[in-house]
This record gives sequence, structure tokens and C-alpha cells, in this order.
Amino acid sequence: MATRTRAMIAHERRSLAELLRTLTAEQWATESLCAGWQVRDVIAHLLYESTPPLTYVLETVRARGSFDRMNADYVRRGRELSLEELLTRFEATIESGLAARTVPRIALADTLIHHQDIRRALALPRAVPAPHLLSVLRHPDPFIRPGRRTRGLRFTATDLPWQHGAGPEVTGPGEAIVMAIAARPAALADLEGPGLPLLRARLD
Repeated sequence: MATRTRAMIAHERRSLAELLRTLTAEQWATESLCAGWQVRDVIAHLLYESTPPLTYVLETVRARGSFDRMNADYVRRGRELSLEELLTRFEATIESGLAARTVPRIALADTLIHHQDIRRALALPRAVPAPHLLSVLRHPDPFIRPGRRTRGLRFTATDLPWQHGAGPEVTGPGEAIVMAIAARPAALADLEGPGLPLLRARLD
């Protein structure tokens, strides 16, 4: 299972790298769905996978365990790099990375969500592979605290064999559910159902 998940991660990263190779400087500077981050900042964040394990541990200690501080450091350092340097470093993570080796489900969720943060912001949609979506729906990234948004609601994907929870229903494409659970309000436009007002209130 882990091997299959790692193959999905590599596929997501390769697809994202191919997209990035087509972007203009203006698109790289576009605000992504990840609040406060431009497209280039999202890629700078994903470079945690290019950090040697010991260095990552030291960074964690310096940040006193705060992922917000660590992310801010990655973004700051990323803004000192050229777009080509950012892309080259990201491409080097396609088949590797500490998270991909040790927590592949989390790495897949993080990569897929940030991939969509970029595509949605640039109005460049894609058909996300169903196995990737199902994996993230079944095993959401715990760092995004999905329970805050899913508690007391029933989610039903209209394009995938997946349902979860109990309560007022929220229905829609699996990708939109993934993004809404990840606290991206833009995805709410693709969802419907009696549980949608409660979900929207949780994203405000």
C-alpha cells in the first residue's frame, strides 16, 4: 500500500512540475488558494521534501515545533530563489523525500491539496486521478484538523464511491470535498446539500 501511495505522490509532483514549466512570471506571482501564499510560495513550502532529515529536525527545534514558523521560513527562503531554482529544487523531490518515505498518506494529501491550490487559483482545472482522491478522502492530512469541518455532517462524493459521517448531507465532486475539508472556501461553489450552510460557517 505504501509503495502504491508513493507512486501517487510522484505522479502528483510530476504533473505539478509539468504545469509549473508552462507558467508565466505573472502566474507564479498569483495568489493561490492557500491564504497569503503566491504560487511560488506554495512551491517553496513543498521544498520541505528536499530538506535532509537532520536539517529538518534542527529546523523543527529552532521553530519550537511550530509548523507555522517553519512554513514562514520556507516561504522567506523561497523568495530569495529564482523561479528556475524553485522549480529545479521541486523537481528533485518527485521521486524522493522524507515525508514520502515515512508518512506517504500525509505527503500525498499535502501535495494534492497544494496542487489544486495552484490550479484553482489559475483557473487551470484537471481531472484528478480517482485513486488519489479516494486516498486523501479516506486518510485526510491530520495537520489540517479535518474534524473541525466534518463533525456532524455526512459527505457524499458524486463521482466516487465514497461517503463519510452522519448528519446533514454535503454532496459534490470528490475534489471539491477534499478542498472544502482542507478549509478552501472556493470549493464550496461546487458543493450542495442541507449541510452546506454549516460547512460554510465553519470555513468563515
